[in-house]
Amino acid sequence: MSYPQEVTIVEVGPRDGLQSQPKVLPAEDIIEFVNRLSDAGLTNIEVGAFVNPKRVPQMAASEAVFRGIKKAKQTRYPVLVPNLKGLERALSVGAKEIALFTAASETFNQKNTNASIAESISRFKEVTELAHQEKLWIRGYISTCFGCPFEGAVQPEKVLEVSNRLLDLGVDELSIGDTIGVATPKHIEDVFHLLLESIPPSKLALHAHDTRGTALANCLRALQLGIHIFDTSAGGVGGCPFAPGATGNLATEDLVYMLDGLGIEHGVSLNALVYASAFLESRLGALPGRAYGALKKNEADGGHL
Repeated sequence: MSYPQEVTIVEVGPRDGLQSQPKVLPAEDIIEFVNRLSDAGLTNIEVGAFVNPKRVPQMAASEAVFRGIKKAKQTRYPVLVPNLKGLERALSVGAKEIALFTAASETFNQKNTNASIAESISRFKEVTELAHQEKLWIRGYISTCFGCPFEGAVQPEKVLEVSNRLLDLGVDELSIGDTIGVATPKHIEDVFHLLLESIPPSKLALHAHDTRGTALANCLRALQLGIHIFDTSAGGVGGCPFAPGATGNLATEDLVYMLDGLGIEHGVSLNALVYASAFLESRLGALPGRAYGALKKNEADGGHL
């Protein structure tokens, strides 16, 4: 079986991981968490969201976080922006990478953004135009690509349609999201086989949730199809506050442990990653990541990480 020689891990814990937590962390804690993730060797860390703080109070400190983190030279620090106002806030703190978000199911997009998919993408036009003027790198998130909590199954053709509309706006990378963790390896095949007919793998990422315990299996199948960009969250923290039943993202430690076993390069220190998650656990309580829990316990028992 053939696999990519190298994988890029997009760490979404400071944004997607924290946005659904009942506890709102102060800026200094998020800054410490991000700095530890940078020290672990992650080269793409999503650090916040310039969204309405009344809707997502966990992201209210994003300006302070972005200003306060130590920025590694080779690391991207994207921030989520919903509209032109969010982009202006991102530019005001010096962000060089942004992320937009829409969905492959109409009902979810309405509940998440108060707009249809078409309206969301139309709004993105002025955002991407200014972003291109400012020479920003742009990521596009597409939620509910494998299933919707309100509509059920989502057809791969709908994912392709939304993907093409975002690419037409000049988005650099697409994150294909299993928002509620319903995908199986067969779903991964169905969606990515179709996307890869017209979109190069360098523009596609898998954003997996482990709600039903299939996230690693789904990543393995995506690897076999040539996908080499994966979104994960340190310690497995996260979910989606607008998707009923959506539990944590795939834990970064779980993916790193599997990639190490496969001999695939990724540039992340597992020891340093556990150190970052341990800090987060000290602030939030027990984290669900399986490799993290096993490695931390083994270290406490005097074993090796």
